[in-house]
Amino acid sequence: MTAPVPVTMSATLAADEALARRRRAGERVLPLASGEIGLPVLPALRERLAAAGDRNAYGPVAGGPELRAAAAGYWGRRGLPVDPGLVVCGPGSKPLLFALLLAVGGDVVVPVPSWVSYGAQARLAGARPIPVPTPPGEGGVPDPAALREAVARARAAGRDPRCVVVTLPDNPTGTIARPATVEALARAARDLDLVVVSDEIYCDLVFPPADRAVSPAVFAPERTVVTTGLTKNLALGGWRLGVARLPDSPLGRETHARLVGVASQIWSSTAAPVQAAAAHAFEEPPEVVAYVAASRRLHEAVVRAVAERFTAVGATLAPVRATCYLYPDFEPLRHHLADVHRVHGGDGLAALLADRYGVGLLPGTAFGESGRSLRIRAATSRLYGESEAERLEALSAEDPTRLPWIRASLDRVTEVLTDLVTP
Repeated sequence: MTAPVPVTMSATLAADEALARRRRAGERVLPLASGEIGLPVLPALRERLAAAGDRNAYGPVAGGPELRAAAAGYWGRRGLPVDPGLVVCGPGSKPLLFALLLAVGGDVVVPVPSWVSYGAQARLAGARPIPVPTPPGEGGVPDPAALREAVARARAAGRDPRCVVVTLPDNPTGTIARPATVEALARAARDLDLVVVSDEIYCDLVFPPADRAVSPAVFAPERTVVTTGLTKNLALGGWRLGVARLPDSPLGRETHARLVGVASQIWSSTAAPVQAAAAHAFEEPPEVVAYVAASRRLHEAVVRAVAERFTAVGATLAPVRATCYLYPDFEPLRHHLADVHRVHGGDGLAALLADRYGVGLLPGTAFGESGRSLRIRAATSRLYGESEAERLEALSAEDPTRLPWIRASLDRVTEVLTDLVTP
């Protein structure tokens, strides 16, 4: 009998639960582990969801025509036109990505560092992740030359890599790969006959928006699948809605058919009321555009303020260009951390910050780094307020870092990091 695939809790969700237990116990905590966007739902979307509450039929597996047309329009405005018939909807981008790995099959090339679930999902799909480092300051895209070498070695060893996953912009680093790197990656994928799965769920959170990340679908349109959702730009993680854009090519149509088949066996269809609200969101009426712009400004102000506090104590950090994530490296402080705190890697550093200071972060090992790495990921999106009133004020504030509750969190970051590096 085949042994079951080892299954562990997502590092992000596990860190969230641990921090929640500390909070319930009355401890002072600072939540920097989760990437959930701590903002209220746009009223227009709440209204659309409520109005569609009587939609209780399954509907098409790939999603209703209204939603698929709206998603196609969303991509078309970003220079990636697509036939709505090649759009597939799922109950969140996370299960959609997993279904794509099942549909493509074979082993999966993943960037290092990369989102906590790519490698885990590959193993759950019966494949093996092939880790490839990213170029310095260009998280989310495997180094194209290293990709070629890794795939050649894997195939020589009898493995079957068929897919490479990229993230533009990147989680965990908050950086964006240069267009030249993305183009080289696309050429390598074509030469190696790999499907590119481009997770672009953060594409609306680039600072400034004119510097939008360039999708590999521009350079290898026949083999690039693009995924996105409403979790990050509109803070709708709990609504569970993702969409995938399949290529208009024989490979794309074959992958589409397999993806719909997988979806039919797993989730049948995405919640119809959520689809109705999502269709309105993907049409991008003025209120949606304004909300995304306000949230982008808020993310930028707070994540840059937190980044300054890490670099002020000697950690190194690539400039954050998008999202609410930063990925500081404490390598310059290695000797101090070892001598004073007996910390020798990211796991120990994250544990120290949690146990001594109540600061929830994730170690680099959660993103595929070695145990020796002193990189950690901080997510700032839970610092915007405890109440809906505070979060709404944060969204509209000219300088959200001056709001008392956000200022208190920033001061706590300064206090903790200063104590950490004090001899």
